[in-house]
Amino acid sequence: MRFTFEPAQVMALLRSRIVGQDAALAQVEGLLKVVKADIGERERPLSVNLFMGPTGVGKTEIVRLLAQALHGRADGFCRIDMHTLAQEHYAAALTGAPPGYVGSKEGISLFNSELIQGSYSRPGIVLFDELEKASQEVVRSLLGILENGQLTLAGGARTLDFRNSLIFMTSNIGAQQARRHRQRFAPLRWWGRGEAGVLEDALHSHFEPEFLNRIDRILMFEPIDHQWLEALLEVELGKLNQRLAAQQRSLVLDESARAWLCRDHDPRFGARALARRLRVELEPAIAECVLRDPGVGPMGVTVGSDRLVVSQQAPCIP
Repeated sequence: MRFTFEPAQVMALLRSRIVGQDAALAQVEGLLKVVKADIGERERPLSVNLFMGPTGVGKTEIVRLLAQALHGRADGFCRIDMHTLAQEHYAAALTGAPPGYVGSKEGISLFNSELIQGSYSRPGIVLFDELEKASQEVVRSLLGILENGQLTLAGGARTLDFRNSLIFMTSNIGAQQARRHRQRFAPLRWWGRGEAGVLEDALHSHFEPEFLNRIDRILMFEPIDHQWLEALLEVELGKLNQRLAAQQRSLVLDESARAWLCRDHDPRFGARALARRLRVELEPAIAECVLRDPGVGPMGVTVGSDRLVVSQQAPCIP
């Protein structure tokens, strides 16, 4: 087998950092096994996947973690921010300028060919982020990539090869309608077609059938509600403690501090809301302690006077 990564090791990383998305992660594990076995079609990308769901649920984070696991760095993938391609003429940013226009002979494109192609033993990774915000002309320019894994730039000077690529797309389309659906029908305990049906309707009303027909997997991500906050807090604290370890420090939070950080969670903003709270409320308190006391070792975090307090002496946690 030419691919050297181990799906079990990749999934261990994903499951340690992504919470509340068991169904989506199971699908990702399936596609990694198919890629590892190297049994897919040769004349198209290794896999084409669309991640749907509200903001802050882990859609883009999964791609970053895959890049980390497969290439050793979280930015080891070609990312195209589709919200920057909202006008029809921006299709040239992907396909290159047409003959007669500036840059047509050079074959200039937003794509990074090295990150797209990967290597013999490692697949390339491409992310089209916030797909629904691009113009329909830009989305149509992707059809050849999804169908046969190649894109010949408009000037004809270059052809980009995506046949060794994992292609991911993310979209928030229908997320607000799905949230309103949940709020409306949850008290009645009747869901009708359910949130997945609402998302599917929004998807088919926005994208053309010939585009959707070229996608292998459409994965629906769940909102991050209160039941996942404790697990999500552990993930964020783990990342923070990794950074503190460079200074031979660590954090220990008591129950009051954990409850403080998880208070008043709004599912509309997902994991980013909790990460933002750590940056705004916890990190300044840590910085104050570090600057006040240059010692090393564990630091304790408690709540005092409606704010987090960090001290060099860690509290006793039973």
